[in-house]
Amino acid sequence: MTTLRRHRGRTALAGLGLVAALTAAGCGSPDTTSESPGPDRDRAIVDAMNAVVRGGFPGVQVVITGPDGPRTLTAGAGDLATGAPIPDHARVRIGSNTKTFVATVVLQLAAEGRLDLDAPIERYLPGVVHGTGNDGDKISVRQLLQHTSGLPDYLAGGNPEIRAAANTPQLEVLRDDVRWRQYRPADLISLAMTMPPQFAPGARSVYTNTNYLLLGMLIEKITGRPAAAEIGTRIIDKLGLPDTYFPAPGETVIRGPHPKGYQVIDGKQVDFTDLNPSWGDSAGAMVATGADLDRFFTALLNGELLPAAQLEQMKQTVPFDRMPGAGYGLGLIHLPVSCGKDVWGHGGSIPGFGTQGGVTAAGIAVNIAVNQLATSDATADLVDKLLDTALCES
Repeated sequence: MTTLRRHRGRTALAGLGLVAALTAAGCGSPDTTSESPGPDRDRAIVDAMNAVVRGGFPGVQVVITGPDGPRTLTAGAGDLATGAPIPDHARVRIGSNTKTFVATVVLQLAAEGRLDLDAPIERYLPGVVHGTGNDGDKISVRQLLQHTSGLPDYLAGGNPEIRAAANTPQLEVLRDDVRWRQYRPADLISLAMTMPPQFAPGARSVYTNTNYLLLGMLIEKITGRPAAAEIGTRIIDKLGLPDTYFPAPGETVIRGPHPKGYQVIDGKQVDFTDLNPSWGDSAGAMVATGADLDRFFTALLNGELLPAAQLEQMKQTVPFDRMPGAGYGLGLIHLPVSCGKDVWGHGGSIPGFGTQGGVTAAGIAVNIAVNQLATSDATADLVDKLLDTALCES
C-alpha cells in the first residue's frame, strides 16, 4: 500500500515453511475468540496467507476483529534465524497508518473551531511553505490532508534497489546515514522546499509525505504540544490502545513483542528491524499491533473520535493514485474489494514492515502485517489478494 511508499523490486525470497496458526480460545491469549473456530472457518484466508509466504515474505499476521473480539492468524516466520513465528500481540512499524491518526486530530481541532480546513497553511505556519515555486498562500489544510497540495515529496520512493537520482535531494531511507539520524520535521520541510511543486494546488491528488509532516507541525502550532502528545491524549489514551505509540526522539528499537523486519537491498536480505523513524515523523513513524489498529479504525468509523460532520468530510474522496479504484479522503481510504463490501481503512509501509487494513460497513475490521516490503508487483498483489480475501470472508 504505501508509505511511506509501497516499495517494489525484483528479488523474492524462497524456501520458507508454510505454517498457518490460529489463536483460539484456551490458548492463554487475551485476543482470542469466545468460541473455538473449526479448521474450515478461515480456510480461504489461511490459503491466501500461505500464498503470501510462498511468494517471498518471511511471515504474515492477520488480525480480524468482530463482535466476539479479535482473532489472530499467523503464517511463516517472524525471525528467519530461529524460525520463530510472528508473536501474538506483535507490535510492528505501521508506516502511513500514522496519517489517519494525524488527520483525526486535525479534524478534531477543526470541529473545536481552532482551525479552518479551507484556510491556507500560510495562516498557521507563516513562511514555512515557500521557495522554488511552492506557496503556502495557495495551499489549504484540506489539500494537505487529501494530497492535492502539489508539494514535492521529501522522500525518495519506488524500487528500494534503485537509489535516488543524483539530481534530487530526496531522502533515500535505506542508506545508513539516514537510517540512524535524528531529523526534525522543519529540516525535512526545508529540504522539500528546495524542489519545485509537482503540480498546481488542487489540480489532482498525488500521495506525498510532505503534506503530513506539515500537518504534524500544524497540530503543534495550534495546540502548543507535539503531534505525538496530542495523538496520545486524544486517541491512544481515549480508546485504551495499550500497544500503540509514537517513538520517542532517538528511539530505534520496537518496544515489546515484535517480529524481525527485513528489507531486500541490492538483492540481499537485510535485518532492518531497528532504525530511527524520525524521518517519517507524522507521515509514518508510529508503532502498533493489529488489534489496536482494528480498534482505532472501528472507533473512528463508528463516530467515537469525530463528530458526524467531520467524519463525513473525512470520507469525501478523490481518485487515489496508488490504488486503482480506491478513493482517498482526508487521511482515510475507500478500498475496493471483489465482494462489493463498503470498506474504509489505510495502510503503511516502512523498511522492514508493511501493513494493510480496513473496516467493513458491518463493523468487521481486518489488519494484515508482513515483516518485509513487497519485492515485486507480483508479491505486492499477493498481499492485496489476502486483504481482499480476509475482508470478503469475514
